[in-house]
Amino acid sequence: FPHKATTAPRIPSTRLALHHFDTSYSLHLGALWPSVRAALLCEQKYGALLNNFAAADLVPQELEVLNATDFISEAHQKVQQWQQGAAVGEVARGCQDGSGEGRTVMQAEMMAQAEMSPPLCTSISSKIKCYTFPRGDITRFRPARLDSLGLLDYYLMDAASLLPVMALNVQPGDFVLDLCAAPGGKTLALLQTGFCGHLAANDVSISRTKRLYEVLHSYVPKEVRDTVSVTSYDGRDWAQVKGDTFDKVLVDVPCTTDRHSAMEEHNNIFHKRRTKERQMLPMLQLELLMAGILAAKPGAELVYSTCSLSPLQNECVVERALDIAEAQFNIRIHVEDLSHFRMLFQDTFSFFSDCRLGELVLPHLTANFGPMYFCKLRRM
Repeated sequence: FPHKATTAPRIPSTRLALHHFDTSYSLHLGALWPSVRAALLCEQKYGALLNNFAAADLVPQELEVLNATDFISEAHQKVQQWQQGAAVGEVARGCQDGSGEGRTVMQAEMMAQAEMSPPLCTSISSKIKCYTFPRGDITRFRPARLDSLGLLDYYLMDAASLLPVMALNVQPGDFVLDLCAAPGGKTLALLQTGFCGHLAANDVSISRTKRLYEVLHSYVPKEVRDTVSVTSYDGRDWAQVKGDTFDKVLVDVPCTTDRHSAMEEHNNIFHKRRTKERQMLPMLQLELLMAGILAAKPGAELVYSTCSLSPLQNECVVERALDIAEAQFNIRIHVEDLSHFRMLFQDTFSFFSDCRLGELVLPHLTANFGPMYFCKLRRM
């Protein structure tokens, strides 16, 4: 008889991940799941985060010739148009007696948006510039180049990763904590605001912290690097290190990294050997978010983010943290409304409209960014 294999053939981790996603996300996303699934399995889209510290004045023109645009400054222009539209609407209302079909739904929306506009303008740092190609355009960016100072001119990243940074709304002189900072894209974006009085960039993994150092050295001049302290603590212990200290806290937690898990065998959390680690993720995420809350000053703002579609890693973690903060620490947390991000950035990203808390960018074939979940909290 032929010798029978004693072990079943190993199922690829990517297939295990997809099977898991098919089971849970078809329930969570319903009819949207097939298109999100298709996008997860296609090439990811990138944005080019301009390096404000580099001497690279010609880069914007170079990118604009290729038909890329800065999606953040486009959002600013949108706000200005809404405000102008609202002003025009006011005049028009004065001229007519309100009869007829003059005030369309569109106008009503414009009015509502314009009333929201002042916080919109202030809540998005125009110092962050990120170029993306239009919907449906899958052009790739050239690799980053060195400028005359030896700094790279832009950083390629999932443009949706900038949304948590913009939601944090760093103000001049803020003490900022990036609790799970490696590999460094969001840390770099926080520095691009030019507002961090001090930035504590922490990551438990020494090897990933090394990557963070590389990013800082490649993109940031020494005088700015000197305002950053890089550490490798277990983020869960951060409150014991420095409690009640920070004005702004970013808690960008380890997660199932859905896109990576669906596409790459290497370092895949769905590998059979990592089952326990994967099952413990929501607990780890909760502990990290709690540490972030305790590290924040009263009145401070936090953003919790993941690159997963899973409600168990997203809204559920936030809800548990709110309960624990109140019950165990007598800390009240307010969940801030970020729905204006959906309006501002709907031309660039595809948002899920049914999040109980926070916002979720869904991968989409014509706008293949994300997944990126982010929720903003204020410690009262």
